[in-house]
Amino acid sequence: MGRAEERRARQRGARRTTQKKGGRIRRLFTWKKMLGTFFGLVLLGMGGFYIIYLMTPIPEANAAAKMESNVYKLSNGKIIARTGQLNREVVGLDKIPEKVQLDFVAAENMSFYKDSGVDFKGTARGLLNTLSGKGKQGGSTITQQYVKNFYLSQDQTVTRKLKELVISLKVDQKYDKKEILAGYINTSFYGRNAYGIQAAAQAYYGVDSSKLTVEQGAYLAALLQAPSQYDWAVATETGKKLVTNRWNYVLDNMVKMKELDASQRAAMKFPVPVEPKPDPGMEGQTGYLVQAAKTELINNGISEADLAKGGWTITLNIDPKKQDLLEKAVKQELTSKLDKKKKVDQDVQAGAVSVDPKTGSVVALYGGQDYMKHQISNARTATYQPASTFKPLILAAALNDKAETQDGKEIRANTIYNGDNKRPVKGEGGNGYAPPNEDDQSYGPITVQTAMNKSVNSVFAQMGVDVGLTKLRDTAVALGLNHMKGVGAHPAMTLGSYGASPMEMAGAYATLDNHGKKVTPSIVKSAQHKEAKYNKPDPIGDQVISRDAADAVTSVLTGVVDDGTAKKSVRDATNRDGQQVAGKTGTSDDNKSAWFTGYTPTLVTSVGLWGEAAAPRTVKIDGKETTVGKGSQVSLTDVADIDGRVAGGSIPARIWAAYTFDAVGSGESEFDLDTDQGAAKQPDETPAGTPSGTPSNTPSRTPSHTPSRTPSHTPSHTPSRPPTTGGTTGGKPTTGGQTNGGQTNGGQTNGGQTNGGTTTGQTNGGTTTGTTDGGTTQGTTDGGTTQGTIQGGGNTP
Repeated sequence: MGRAEERRARQRGARRTTQKKGGRIRRLFTWKKMLGTFFGLVLLGMGGFYIIYLMTPIPEANAAAKMESNVYKLSNGKIIARTGQLNREVVGLDKIPEKVQLDFVAAENMSFYKDSGVDFKGTARGLLNTLSGKGKQGGSTITQQYVKNFYLSQDQTVTRKLKELVISLKVDQKYDKKEILAGYINTSFYGRNAYGIQAAAQAYYGVDSSKLTVEQGAYLAALLQAPSQYDWAVATETGKKLVTNRWNYVLDNMVKMKELDASQRAAMKFPVPVEPKPDPGMEGQTGYLVQAAKTELINNGISEADLAKGGWTITLNIDPKKQDLLEKAVKQELTSKLDKKKKVDQDVQAGAVSVDPKTGSVVALYGGQDYMKHQISNARTATYQPASTFKPLILAAALNDKAETQDGKEIRANTIYNGDNKRPVKGEGGNGYAPPNEDDQSYGPITVQTAMNKSVNSVFAQMGVDVGLTKLRDTAVALGLNHMKGVGAHPAMTLGSYGASPMEMAGAYATLDNHGKKVTPSIVKSAQHKEAKYNKPDPIGDQVISRDAADAVTSVLTGVVDDGTAKKSVRDATNRDGQQVAGKTGTSDDNKSAWFTGYTPTLVTSVGLWGEAAAPRTVKIDGKETTVGKGSQVSLTDVADIDGRVAGGSIPARIWAAYTFDAVGSGESEFDLDTDQGAAKQPDETPAGTPSGTPSNTPSRTPSHTPSRTPSHTPSHTPSRPPTTGGTTGGKPTTGGQTNGGQTNGGQTNGGQTNGGTTTGQTNGGTTTGTTDGGTTQGTTDGGTTQGTIQGGGNTP
């Protein structure tokens, strides 16, 4: 056989082998066999489910006798409260108006009267979500929810969901739909410690269930989706919007079900619930502490229903000594000075949160004068504007992103901005926004450090646009202002126009104190239950801004205390004892809120004060008298021992200092700062020149003997010799001056005018350059140049 024939023979053999293998594969995977396998698996699954169905009985109902109290303890083990007694009165459907019954059907399961008790598609979705770790998702019928409430637990496990499915089918076969609906309505948890519709009707509307209107029933049905978040009395603006949407959804479904006429529906108005009645034993701060702990547990995966059933031992991070000091500080600086006969004093509300920046532990909290009288916690409400306490977050965003001014200069503590009053903001998104400075003061060229010290609105409005408003918002959220997620990016946000809580502000500043690593304030130290487990998240998270940015902001904020709006209350506090401090004051539009948020190396505390109408009042808005309702925001003027407006540097800063310096103890402590800028590293210098239409950047001169930190009690420009007077001018610098034996007499004015200002200081062989507008410049220069701009007044401090 020749080579060609051998080759052809080998090829024929290879083809026969391939054909044999291919034939075997085709014979193994024929469509008939595959279809048969599929149906076999289906039958096997059905058989398995049928066996589970037969072997799973309808269990005994959850017995109320198993109810236990929740125990709340302080960090030292002292029990402060017991809660969790079951508040339920079962009523028959004859005690619930028919239209109210249908509110629940419209809210949860419009096909209730037609289905078999199970939503297979929704249950399958829920099982997949559970297996993939997405948590509490997936649809359930009213029957399934009733089974979960009455027979099972709230656990999100595959086993529990399969049991729910099987038992729901059996319950639907055994009981009438009316019985199931009654069971569901009577076992559901509505918040305010209310189980069942009778308890909920009393808790939210002060009536028996038989007196509920369709509108009220729709609200109670809407509540079941998120009782705490949707409780009108404590809901945030977002929560109120969500529950209103849910209420509309329920009533619109009633129209679709032809149970409500469209014209009737159009005439319905949202039924605002009554104020909640607090549980006994929640007097003073106890109720606020328990409320904060419950909210944290619920936000981290413990269901409201399971928490309300009791059996938990919850230990708080609250330090009893610090808690006592905080309460005493508020009493000393505020409540003891209020006159109950003055309407404005009746409107005052205070809130405070104190956090350990290394652990995230909430060590002290002040929610209001008495939980029994005011259930909304001032420590956690995000209704009032944080005002200028937001400015450090703008600087943090700028430094972290190495943002630049409009003319391309990197933003740093010594960057020069135009601080003129109502200066139009330039750049993308500025839209000509021109915010006024406090008392309409104009500052001309001013460094970022000085602008922070004096809280100059025009500078930080421009800086926010320079950073990028969307980026600024995202940085604020990353630092802890969660309520700002998804809000519109408008230049007005630079003035702290979005509400924030003392808890959020304490968390944001704690992140700065912790060198940029995220701190989420946590009041719960541990939560234990014999049948459940609480996995506490770590309060210390990832690096959300760079250490250099965080430390630079801290350095700048030491200047606010030592040379800015917090000098009198914080820098000069008699109990300071050498502590280095960073912080920021804030006062909102129309003086409706005043803040001081500040920190030492070991403790961060945010104190907020605001006006909340204790009763309906007549106030002036834009020059017109207008009646506002109870709970409305009102101005803080002539409060307690304050004549005129209440600023952040007054009562809030006094409370902060009275508490903090006693809480941290004696002995000097300094920030460990990895930065080369800011008041804690080098003194600030204000330029002599006026910037052009856009901001510019002029580096500050750093003297050879720059101190590593600002002295605790002594400002950097304290005069050491008797004052001398000399002149200077209205927004333009006075340059030069004749030095006679160490004293400046008069001075040479170049292109300016004198506006009743006084320059006090001493020049030794150097030149004093400055601008005084109805204020006082103090300083001593040895063989160098002093530059500074002081004007009588400042931005909203």
